Amino acid sequence: MRLVRWLILVLFLAVLAWRWPLFHLLPLQAVRQQKMAALFDPGQFAAKFWKDRLLPSLPAAAPAGSLIQAIQTDPAAARKKFGRSVGLGADYFYFLSGTGKVVSATADQVSIACLPPYTNADLAIAIGPVFGDALRDGSGLLSINDYPNSQDFNAISAALDHLSETQVLPEVKSQARVGLTVRLAGCAEVDDESTDLRPLNLVPILFEAAPTP
Repeated sequence: MRLVRWLILVLFLAVLAWRWPLFHLLPLQAVRQQKMAALFDPGQFAAKFWKDRLLPSLPAAAPAGSLIQAIQTDPAAARKKFGRSVGLGADYFYFLSGTGKVVSATADQVSIACLPPYTNADLAIAIGPVFGDALRDGSGLLSINDYPNSQDFNAISAALDHLSETQVLPEVKSQARVGLTVRLAGCAEVDDESTDLRPLNLVPILFEAAPTP
């Protein structure tokens, strides 16, 4: 009888261990990814990326005037020369910088002309919440392959949008007035089916009054 009781006890403990194991065996790579995800701070990353990589990369962005001229002449050629696609998505991106003249400024939108005679809006900056992946994907400086999971990559996009919304848009709102010449930079996300790209909707990285000659 004692042997039977021991066998029952061992069987009971085995069932408990199977149902509620004391530990789990995980692949080493999965453990590393979990640790990286737990330590990752998208806001801190975005602020450092903005200061150390995004702003210094502005000289490499497409000149705003050249890009607008190319779009007006041949949109397909402009996309091939200046655009950037990510994965298999239908959208593509422009990363640009340059100068322009404010042609309209309302509570909802600021419009900028980049080509003479500086009367028609070539770029438009919406005043309000910033959404989308233009800032993350437009410059080509970030790749999803560099991050352990898509949640982190999406969090970076939201954090960059927040920086534009809280740091750059207030400058747009306070400075923009009709006739002002500005120095600006930003990224634009374009739907593959869009045929009218004037004005190009810009998510701003930089907006400041340009020195007058």
